Amino acid sequence: MSKFHPLALLALACMTLPLRAESNVIISLTSVGDRIRAQNPDLAAARLRIQEALGRMNQSGRLANPELETAVEQSSGFREGKFEIGLSQRFPLTGRLQLEKDVSLTELKSSEAEVREVERQLTGQARAAVVKILATRQRRELLRHQSDVSQQFAGFLSEIAAKGEGSPLDAGQAKLEASSLALEIRQLNAGEAALLGELKPLLGMRPEEALAIGGTLPEPTPPPAGTDPSRRPDFQAAKLAALGAAQGVALEQSRRYDDVEGGIFAAAERTEDAPNGYDNEAIVGLRLKIPLPLRNKNEGAIQEAEARQQRKEMEAAALGRHIRLEADAAREEMRAWAEMIAEINATLLPLADEQCALAETTYRNGQGEIQAVLRSREKRLQLAAARLDALREFHLARIRHETALAKH
Repeated sequence: MSKFHPLALLALACMTLPLRAESNVIISLTSVGDRIRAQNPDLAAARLRIQEALGRMNQSGRLANPELETAVEQSSGFREGKFEIGLSQRFPLTGRLQLEKDVSLTELKSSEAEVREVERQLTGQARAAVVKILATRQRRELLRHQSDVSQQFAGFLSEIAAKGEGSPLDAGQAKLEASSLALEIRQLNAGEAALLGELKPLLGMRPEEALAIGGTLPEPTPPPAGTDPSRRPDFQAAKLAALGAAQGVALEQSRRYDDVEGGIFAAAERTEDAPNGYDNEAIVGLRLKIPLPLRNKNEGAIQEAEARQQRKEMEAAALGRHIRLEADAAREEMRAWAEMIAEINATLLPLADEQCALAETTYRNGQGEIQAVLRSREKRLQLAAARLDALREFHLARIRHETALAKH
Protein backbone atom coordinates (compact mmCIF):
# COMPACT_ATOMS: atom_id res chain seq x y z
CA MET A 1 0.00 0.00 0.00
CA SER A 2 1.59 3.27 -1.13
CA LYS A 3 1.99 6.25 1.21
CA PHE A 4 1.92 9.94 0.36
CA HIS A 5 4.65 12.22 1.56
CA PRO A 6 3.39 14.76 4.15
CA LEU A 7 4.64 17.69 2.04
CA ALA A 8 2.68 16.40 -0.93
CA LEU A 9 -0.49 16.20 1.17
CA LEU A 10 0.09 19.73 2.43
CA ALA A 11 0.56 21.03 -1.13
CA LEU A 12 -2.62 19.26 -2.24
CA ALA A 13 -4.56 20.83 0.62
CA CYS A 14 -3.26 24.30 -0.26
CA MET A 15 -4.39 23.79 -3.84
CA THR A 16 -7.89 22.56 -3.02
CA LEU A 17 -8.85 24.84 -0.13
CA PRO A 18 -8.80 28.08 -2.13
CA LEU A 19 -10.95 26.46 -4.80
CA ARG A 20 -13.56 25.54 -2.22
CA ALA A 21 -13.43 29.00 -0.72
CA GLU A 22 -14.00 30.59 -4.11
CA SER A 23 -17.08 28.45 -4.74
CA ASN A 24 -19.03 30.25 -1.97
CA VAL A 25 -20.23 33.85 -2.05
CA ILE A 26 -20.95 35.34 1.37
CA ILE A 27 -22.92 38.57 1.59
CA SER A 28 -24.97 40.51 4.11
CA LEU A 29 -27.51 43.29 3.94
CA THR A 30 -24.74 45.88 4.28
CA SER A 31 -22.26 44.32 1.82
CA VAL A 32 -24.61 43.43 -1.04
CA GLY A 33 -24.08 46.85 -2.65
CA ASP A 34 -20.32 46.27 -2.92
CA ARG A 35 -20.93 42.95 -4.65
CA ILE A 36 -23.35 44.61 -7.12
CA ARG A 37 -20.81 47.28 -8.00
CA ALA A 38 -18.05 44.72 -8.49
CA GLN A 39 -19.78 41.82 -10.26
CA ASN A 40 -23.16 42.72 -11.75
CA PRO A 41 -22.94 42.23 -15.55
CA ASP A 42 -25.73 44.71 -16.36
CA LEU A 43 -23.89 47.41 -14.44
CA ALA A 44 -20.64 46.56 -16.21
CA ALA A 45 -22.41 46.92 -19.55
CA ALA A 46 -23.98 50.22 -18.46
CA ARG A 47 -20.55 51.64 -17.66
CA LEU A 48 -19.75 51.50 -21.37
CA ARG A 49 -22.20 54.37 -21.82
CA ILE A 50 -19.57 56.57 -20.20
CA GLN A 51 -16.99 55.50 -22.77
CA GLU A 52 -19.47 56.19 -25.56
CA ALA A 53 -20.13 59.69 -24.22
CA LEU A 54 -16.40 60.24 -23.77
CA GLY A 55 -15.83 59.35 -27.41
CA ARG A 56 -18.55 61.79 -28.50
CA MET A 57 -16.99 64.52 -26.37
CA ASN A 58 -13.55 63.90 -27.87
CA GLN A 59 -15.04 64.14 -31.35
CA SER A 60 -17.08 67.28 -30.75
CA GLY A 61 -15.92 70.86 -31.16
CA ARG A 62 -13.49 70.22 -34.00
CA LEU A 63 -12.98 72.20 -37.15
CA ALA A 64 -13.87 70.55 -40.43
CA ASN A 65 -10.97 69.08 -42.37
CA PRO A 66 -9.25 71.47 -44.79
CA GLU A 67 -9.90 70.93 -48.49
CA LEU A 68 -7.28 70.71 -51.20
CA GLU A 69 -8.40 71.94 -54.63
CA THR A 70 -6.67 71.51 -57.98
CA ALA A 71 -7.59 72.46 -61.52
CA VAL A 72 -5.87 71.87 -64.87
CA GLU A 73 -6.76 73.49 -68.21
CA GLN A 74 -5.26 72.77 -71.66
CA SER A 75 -5.96 74.12 -75.12
CA SER A 76 -6.78 71.73 -77.95
CA GLY A 77 -3.24 71.90 -79.30
CA PHE A 78 -1.68 71.73 -75.87
CA ARG A 79 0.07 75.03 -76.59
CA GLU A 80 -1.75 76.91 -73.84
CA GLY A 81 -2.61 75.73 -70.35
CA LYS A 82 -3.28 76.58 -66.76
CA PHE A 83 -2.63 74.77 -63.49
CA GLU A 84 -4.13 75.84 -60.19
CA ILE A 85 -3.86 74.47 -56.63
CA GLY A 86 -5.52 75.80 -53.50
CA LEU A 87 -6.17 75.05 -49.82
CA SER A 88 -9.37 76.11 -48.07
CA GLN A 89 -10.70 75.88 -44.53
CA ARG A 90 -14.13 76.50 -43.02
CA PHE A 91 -14.43 78.58 -39.84
CA PRO A 92 -17.56 79.20 -37.77
CA LEU A 93 -18.65 82.79 -37.30
CA THR A 94 -20.07 82.00 -33.84
CA GLY A 95 -18.86 80.03 -30.82
CA ARG A 96 -20.46 76.86 -32.15
CA LEU A 97 -17.43 74.64 -31.55
CA GLN A 98 -17.19 75.57 -27.87
CA LEU A 99 -20.93 75.10 -27.50
CA GLU A 100 -20.62 71.61 -28.99
CA LYS A 101 -17.90 70.86 -26.42
CA ASP A 102 -20.11 72.11 -23.60
CA VAL A 103 -23.07 69.99 -24.74
CA SER A 104 -20.93 66.87 -25.05
CA LEU A 105 -19.41 67.45 -21.59
CA THR A 106 -22.90 67.71 -20.12
CA GLU A 107 -23.84 64.49 -21.90
CA LEU A 108 -20.80 62.79 -20.37
CA LYS A 109 -21.84 63.85 -16.86
CA SER A 110 -25.38 62.69 -17.63
CA SER A 111 -24.07 59.28 -18.73
CA GLU A 112 -22.20 58.94 -15.44
CA ALA A 113 -25.39 59.76 -13.55
CA GLU A 114 -27.33 57.21 -15.62
CA VAL A 115 -24.82 54.51 -14.69
CA ARG A 116 -25.20 55.41 -11.01
CA GLU A 117 -28.96 55.18 -11.49
CA VAL A 118 -28.63 51.62 -12.82
CA GLU A 119 -26.49 50.82 -9.78
CA ARG A 120 -29.11 52.34 -7.46
CA GLN A 121 -31.93 50.28 -8.90
CA LEU A 122 -29.96 47.03 -8.93
CA THR A 123 -28.77 47.53 -5.36
CA GLY A 124 -32.30 48.27 -4.21
CA GLN A 125 -33.60 45.08 -5.85
CA ALA A 126 -30.82 42.99 -4.31
CA ARG A 127 -31.25 44.45 -0.83
CA ALA A 128 -35.00 43.82 -0.97
CA ALA A 129 -34.34 40.18 -1.91
CA VAL A 130 -31.90 39.84 0.99
CA VAL A 131 -34.51 41.21 3.40
CA LYS A 132 -37.07 38.69 2.17
CA ILE A 133 -34.58 35.83 2.53
CA LEU A 134 -33.63 36.86 6.08
CA ALA A 135 -37.31 37.23 7.00
CA THR A 136 -38.02 33.78 5.55
CA ARG A 137 -35.23 32.26 7.61
CA GLN A 138 -36.43 33.92 10.81
CA ARG A 139 -39.95 32.70 10.07
CA ARG A 140 -38.58 29.20 9.54
CA GLU A 141 -36.72 29.31 12.87
CA LEU A 142 -39.95 30.35 14.55
CA LEU A 143 -41.79 27.41 13.00
CA ARG A 144 -39.01 25.01 13.94
CA HIS A 145 -39.17 26.12 17.56
CA GLN A 146 -42.95 25.80 17.54
CA SER A 147 -42.65 22.38 15.88
CA ASP A 148 -40.26 21.17 18.58
CA VAL A 149 -42.66 22.33 21.28
CA SER A 150 -45.58 20.62 19.50
CA GLN A 151 -43.66 17.37 19.10
CA GLN A 152 -42.76 17.36 22.78
CA PHE A 153 -46.38 17.96 23.72
CA ALA A 154 -47.53 15.26 21.27
CA GLY A 155 -45.05 12.85 22.86
CA PHE A 156 -46.42 13.63 26.30
CA LEU A 157 -49.99 13.04 25.13
CA SER A 158 -49.02 9.75 23.48
CA GLU A 159 -47.44 8.54 26.73
CA ILE A 160 -50.46 9.30 28.88
CA ALA A 161 -52.79 7.85 26.22
CA ALA A 162 -50.77 4.61 26.26
CA LYS A 163 -51.25 4.48 30.04
CA GLY A 164 -54.97 5.02 29.65
CA GLU A 165 -54.78 8.40 31.37
CA GLY A 166 -55.44 10.47 28.27
CA SER A 167 -57.33 10.49 25.00
CA PRO A 168 -55.70 9.05 21.84
CA LEU A 169 -57.68 11.65 19.91
CA ASP A 170 -55.87 14.46 21.74
CA ALA A 171 -52.52 12.87 20.93
CA GLY A 172 -53.50 12.64 17.26
CA GLN A 173 -54.51 16.31 17.24
CA ALA A 174 -51.10 17.30 18.64
CA LYS A 175 -49.26 15.17 16.07
CA LEU A 176 -51.31 16.73 13.28
CA GLU A 177 -50.31 20.20 14.50
CA ALA A 178 -46.62 19.24 14.46
CA SER A 179 -46.94 17.77 10.96
CA SER A 180 -48.65 20.93 9.70
CA LEU A 181 -45.77 23.03 11.00
CA ALA A 182 -43.27 20.76 9.24
CA LEU A 183 -45.16 21.27 5.96
CA GLU A 184 -45.02 25.06 6.39
CA ILE A 185 -41.26 24.79 6.93
CA ARG A 186 -40.91 22.94 3.62
CA GLN A 187 -42.94 25.66 1.89
CA LEU A 188 -40.61 28.29 3.32
CA ASN A 189 -37.60 26.32 2.04
CA ALA A 190 -39.07 26.40 -1.47
CA GLY A 191 -39.75 30.13 -1.19
CA GLU A 192 -36.18 30.80 -0.06
CA ALA A 193 -34.82 28.81 -3.00
CA ALA A 194 -36.86 30.98 -5.37
CA LEU A 195 -35.57 34.17 -3.75
CA LEU A 196 -31.98 32.94 -4.01
CA GLY A 197 -32.59 32.25 -7.69
CA GLU A 198 -33.67 35.89 -8.15
CA LEU A 199 -30.71 37.23 -6.18
CA LYS A 200 -27.87 35.29 -7.80
CA PRO A 201 -28.07 36.99 -11.25
CA LEU A 202 -28.03 40.39 -9.55
CA LEU A 203 -24.80 39.42 -7.80
CA GLY A 204 -23.18 38.24 -11.03
CA MET A 205 -22.67 34.72 -9.70
CA ARG A 206 -21.61 31.70 -11.71
CA PRO A 207 -23.90 28.64 -11.77
CA GLU A 208 -21.50 26.53 -9.71
CA GLU A 209 -21.19 29.10 -6.92
CA ALA A 210 -23.15 28.77 -3.70
CA LEU A 211 -24.64 31.79 -1.95
CA ALA A 212 -24.51 32.30 1.81
CA ILE A 213 -26.33 35.21 3.44
CA GLY A 214 -25.33 36.30 6.92
CA GLY A 215 -26.94 38.45 9.54
CA THR A 216 -30.49 38.98 10.75
CA LEU A 217 -33.06 41.73 10.45
CA PRO A 218 -32.36 44.36 13.13
CA GLU A 219 -35.04 45.92 15.27
CA PRO A 220 -36.85 48.84 13.61
CA THR A 221 -35.46 52.35 13.97
CA PRO A 222 -37.36 54.91 11.85
CA PRO A 223 -35.12 57.44 10.05
CA PRO A 224 -35.21 61.15 10.77
CA ALA A 225 -37.42 63.43 8.72
CA GLY A 226 -36.02 65.27 5.73
CA THR A 227 -35.94 64.65 2.01
CA ASP A 228 -33.24 65.80 -0.38
CA PRO A 229 -33.68 64.54 -3.95
CA SER A 230 -30.36 65.99 -5.11
CA ARG A 231 -28.53 62.75 -4.27
CA ARG A 232 -30.67 60.69 -6.62
CA PRO A 233 -28.72 59.87 -9.82
CA ASP A 234 -31.81 60.03 -12.01
CA PHE A 235 -32.61 63.49 -10.61
CA GLN A 236 -29.03 64.56 -11.31
CA ALA A 237 -29.39 63.18 -14.84
CA ALA A 238 -32.67 65.07 -15.25
CA LYS A 239 -31.06 68.33 -14.14
CA LEU A 240 -28.14 67.71 -16.49
CA ALA A 241 -30.60 66.97 -19.30
CA ALA A 242 -32.25 70.35 -18.65
CA LEU A 243 -28.84 72.01 -18.69
CA GLY A 244 -27.93 70.23 -21.90
CA ALA A 245 -31.22 71.33 -23.45
CA ALA A 246 -30.45 74.94 -22.54
CA GLN A 247 -27.01 74.57 -24.09
CA GLY A 248 -28.71 73.02 -27.11
CA VAL A 249 -30.78 76.16 -27.59
CA ALA A 250 -27.62 78.27 -27.72
CA LEU A 251 -26.06 75.74 -30.09
CA GLU A 252 -29.00 75.86 -32.50
CA GLN A 253 -28.96 79.65 -32.36
CA SER A 254 -25.29 79.61 -33.33
CA ARG A 255 -26.17 77.49 -36.35
CA ARG A 256 -28.21 80.31 -37.89
CA TYR A 257 -24.99 81.35 -39.61
CA ASP A 258 -23.13 78.84 -41.74
CA ASP A 259 -19.36 78.59 -41.65
CA VAL A 260 -17.15 81.06 -43.47
CA GLU A 261 -14.76 79.48 -45.93
CA GLY A 262 -11.33 80.99 -46.50
CA GLY A 263 -8.46 79.74 -48.60
CA ILE A 264 -5.25 80.42 -50.46
CA PHE A 265 -4.43 79.37 -53.99
CA ALA A 266 -1.59 79.50 -56.48
CA ALA A 267 -1.83 79.21 -60.26
CA ALA A 268 0.56 78.99 -63.22
CA GLU A 269 -0.68 79.90 -66.70
CA ARG A 270 0.90 79.70 -70.20
CA THR A 271 -0.72 81.70 -72.98
CA GLU A 272 0.20 82.39 -76.64
CA ASP A 273 0.74 86.05 -77.54
CA ALA A 274 1.08 85.98 -81.31
CA PRO A 275 3.28 86.97 -82.95
CA ASN A 276 5.46 87.58 -79.87
CA GLY A 277 5.46 83.97 -78.59
CA TYR A 278 4.24 82.58 -75.26
CA ASP A 279 3.79 84.30 -71.92
CA ASN A 280 4.10 82.50 -68.55
CA GLU A 281 2.35 83.90 -65.50
CA ALA A 282 2.23 82.89 -61.81
CA ILE A 283 -0.66 83.98 -59.60
CA VAL A 284 -1.12 83.78 -55.81
CA GLY A 285 -4.42 84.79 -54.26
CA LEU A 286 -6.92 84.47 -51.41
CA ARG A 287 -10.53 83.25 -51.45
CA LEU A 288 -13.32 84.05 -49.02
CA LYS A 289 -16.88 82.69 -49.04
CA ILE A 290 -19.46 84.24 -46.71
CA PRO A 291 -22.91 82.58 -46.57
CA LEU A 292 -25.88 84.92 -46.50
CA PRO A 293 -28.64 83.92 -44.03
CA LEU A 294 -31.48 84.96 -46.30
CA ARG A 295 -33.63 81.83 -46.59
CA ASN A 296 -32.55 79.47 -43.81
CA LYS A 297 -32.05 80.90 -40.33
CA ASN A 298 -32.54 77.57 -38.49
CA GLU A 299 -35.81 78.80 -36.97
CA GLY A 300 -37.39 75.35 -36.78
CA ALA A 301 -34.45 73.75 -34.97
CA ILE A 302 -34.32 76.67 -32.51
CA GLN A 303 -38.04 76.30 -31.80
CA GLU A 304 -37.58 72.57 -31.22
CA ALA A 305 -34.63 73.16 -28.87
CA GLU A 306 -36.56 75.72 -26.82
CA ALA A 307 -39.51 73.34 -26.43
CA ARG A 308 -37.11 70.56 -25.41
CA GLN A 309 -35.58 72.80 -22.77
CA GLN A 310 -38.98 73.56 -21.26
CA ARG A 311 -39.92 69.87 -21.29
CA LYS A 312 -36.67 68.80 -19.59
CA GLU A 313 -37.03 71.45 -16.90
CA MET A 314 -40.62 70.36 -16.18
CA GLU A 315 -39.59 66.70 -16.10
CA ALA A 316 -36.82 67.47 -13.60
CA ALA A 317 -39.22 69.38 -11.35
CA ALA A 318 -41.80 66.58 -11.54
CA LEU A 319 -39.16 63.98 -10.70
CA GLY A 320 -38.08 66.01 -7.65
CA ARG A 321 -41.67 66.06 -6.35
CA HIS A 322 -42.02 62.33 -7.03
CA ILE A 323 -38.84 61.56 -5.08
CA ARG A 324 -40.04 63.57 -2.08
CA LEU A 325 -43.43 61.86 -2.11
CA GLU A 326 -41.84 58.43 -2.48
CA ALA A 327 -39.47 58.99 0.43
CA ASP A 328 -42.19 60.48 2.66
CA ALA A 329 -44.54 57.57 1.94
CA ALA A 330 -41.83 55.02 2.79
CA ARG A 331 -41.00 56.87 6.02
CA GLU A 332 -44.66 56.95 7.08
CA GLU A 333 -44.97 53.26 6.29
CA MET A 334 -41.91 52.53 8.45
CA ARG A 335 -43.45 54.48 11.31
CA ALA A 336 -46.69 52.46 11.11
CA TRP A 337 -44.87 49.11 11.03
CA ALA A 338 -42.60 50.14 13.91
CA GLU A 339 -45.62 51.06 16.05
CA MET A 340 -47.22 47.69 15.28
CA ILE A 341 -44.04 45.80 16.22
CA ALA A 342 -43.72 47.75 19.47
CA GLU A 343 -47.32 46.92 20.39
CA ILE A 344 -46.87 43.22 19.62
CA ASN A 345 -43.64 43.06 21.64
CA ALA A 346 -44.94 45.00 24.62
CA THR A 347 -48.49 43.75 24.94
CA LEU A 348 -49.72 41.01 22.64
CA LEU A 349 -46.87 38.47 22.71
CA PRO A 350 -46.52 38.49 26.52
CA LEU A 351 -50.29 38.01 26.82
CA ALA A 352 -50.19 35.16 24.26
CA ASP A 353 -47.33 33.47 26.15
CA GLU A 354 -49.30 33.75 29.37
CA GLN A 355 -52.39 32.23 27.76
CA CYS A 356 -50.40 29.36 26.24
CA ALA A 357 -48.81 28.50 29.58
CA LEU A 358 -52.16 28.73 31.37
CA ALA A 359 -53.97 26.56 28.80
CA GLU A 360 -51.29 23.85 28.89
CA THR A 361 -51.11 23.84 32.69
CA THR A 362 -54.89 23.60 32.92
CA TYR A 363 -54.95 20.71 30.45
CA ARG A 364 -52.16 18.83 32.23
CA ASN A 365 -54.15 19.16 35.47
CA GLY A 366 -57.19 17.67 33.76
CA GLN A 367 -59.21 20.88 33.96
CA GLY A 368 -59.18 21.92 30.28
CA GLU A 369 -59.49 20.70 26.73
CA ILE A 370 -56.84 20.06 24.09
CA GLN A 371 -58.56 22.49 21.73
CA ALA A 372 -57.88 25.36 24.11
CA VAL A 373 -54.18 24.49 24.10
CA LEU A 374 -54.05 24.24 20.30
CA ARG A 375 -55.95 27.50 19.84
CA SER A 376 -53.71 29.40 22.25
CA ARG A 377 -50.61 28.07 20.50
CA GLU A 378 -52.03 28.92 17.10
CA LYS A 379 -52.83 32.45 18.24
CA ARG A 380 -49.33 32.85 19.69
CA LEU A 381 -47.80 31.63 16.42
CA GLN A 382 -49.99 34.05 14.44
CA LEU A 383 -48.81 36.96 16.56
CA ALA A 384 -45.15 35.98 16.23
CA ALA A 385 -45.58 35.55 12.48
CA ALA A 386 -47.36 38.92 12.27
CA ARG A 387 -44.42 40.49 14.08
CA LEU A 388 -41.97 38.97 11.59
CA ASP A 389 -44.13 40.08 8.68
CA ALA A 390 -44.23 43.61 10.10
CA LEU A 391 -40.44 43.54 10.59
CA ARG A 392 -39.98 42.39 7.00
CA GLU A 393 -42.29 45.11 5.66
CA PHE A 394 -40.54 47.71 7.80
CA HIS A 395 -37.15 46.84 6.32
CA LEU A 396 -38.56 46.69 2.80
CA ALA A 397 -39.97 50.19 3.34
CA ARG A 398 -36.61 51.26 4.78
CA ILE A 399 -34.87 50.00 1.64
CA ARG A 400 -37.37 51.89 -0.52
CA HIS A 401 -36.71 55.01 1.55
CA GLU A 402 -32.94 54.68 1.32
CA THR A 403 -33.10 53.78 -2.35
CA ALA A 404 -35.36 56.76 -3.02
CA LEU A 405 -32.75 59.04 -1.44
CA ALA A 406 -29.75 57.11 -2.81
CA LYS A 407 -28.41 56.40 0.69
CA HIS A 408 -27.38 52.79 0.18
